[in-house]
Amino acid sequence: MAISKETVEYVANLARIHLEPEELEKLSLQLKSILDFIDQLKELKVKEIKPTSHILPINNVLRDDLPKESLLIEKTLSNAPKKEGNFFVVPKVIE
Repeated sequence: MAISKETVEYVANLARIHLEPEELEKLSLQLKSILDFIDQLKELKVKEIKPTSHILPINNVLRDDLPKESLLIEKTLSNAPKKEGNFFVVPKVIE
């Protein structure tokens, strides 16, 4: 797919971006290269390829989720800058 300098200039104008002539030329070539690569990807035959999340057989190492006692409230709130009763006090962000 071809992209002209005029198209890049038009889009830059819509985005309120000022481009120098050398920037315009460089960006046009880069965008053309990206679009050519996308066209190459479109030509690949991938219907028979099964989707994978990773090419290597990697498994997450997870520990067993076992219930245990939580922290004591006094220890949890010991480093809090502000607290009220058994709760953290944080600044109001929504009015």
